[in-house]
Amino acid sequence: MRSPFSKPIRFLARTACAIALLCCASACGTVSSLGGGGDGDGASTGLASFTRGSGDTLDRPTRVAWTSARASRCGFVFDPARLRASYLAYEQSYGQSPKQMRKIQEAYDYSLESVAVAANKDPNYCTRQRVDEIRADLNRYLAGDFRVP
Repeated sequence: MRSPFSKPIRFLARTACAIALLCCASACGTVSSLGGGGDGDGASTGLASFTRGSGDTLDRPTRVAWTSARASRCGFVFDPARLRASYLAYEQSYGQSPKQMRKIQEAYDYSLESVAVAANKDPNYCTRQRVDEIRADLNRYLAGDFRVP
């Protein structure tokens, strides 16, 4: 014997699956901005389009780590560990909870490693335009200005 609610429940389940599928499909377009391929946006061309105005709380650690990895790849003379410590102290000064600080550290470390791996695969990574972008962001971060533009 079937419940009188089985048809509406199946309809709702199918609708929920369709919505989830559409959300996943629409997110596929963001892969290229993370350096996963596509039209050259993101890791291959620079940070300008990456996370601009996303409002994500993990946006800042991703940006700083991204810049650190790119600067290291292109031969900038700076101390990446000191930049990381300075950035984490900046976040701590805003009273982040220990749980949030762990998330920030994990986002930073993951971004640093993944961008470094991707950048090291490209022998022509350090173009003049890219170096100029990196220099501007790195100088700002080394001066202690970690605000998201």
